[in-house]
Amino acid sequence: QVQLVESGGGLVQPGGSLRLSCVASGTIVSYVVGWYRQAPGNQRELVATITSSGRTNYADSLKGRFTISRDFAKRTVYLQMNTMNPEDAAVYYCYARSQITPGLEYWGQGTQVTVSS
Repeated sequence: QVQLVESGGGLVQPGGSLRLSCVASGTIVSYVVGWYRQAPGNQRELVATITSSGRTNYADSLKGRFTISRDFAKRTVYLQMNTMNPEDAAVYYCYARSQITPGLEYWGQGTQVTVSS
């Protein structure tokens, strides 16, 4: 069992930046890890993922503004968000899916991001 704990959410002004972190309680070396988000009234949607080999995948609308990265030693996944706008406001969830065991995945509790002046 792996627990994922997000941090770094909060209030940011339009045009500003925020970095989210997600720390895993156990090893996630062989996991695809990433971020999803869910705004009120919307479905949860992909933000970005990164594989154990470093291959990244982003939602088309976020390419160029958001950057995902991971630190294996710290068991941490980061999401750097730049040039933020009110449409980026949502609860951001950390996600980990095993690349070895089908169906094995974990979710964090989420961190709230608000974009407002």
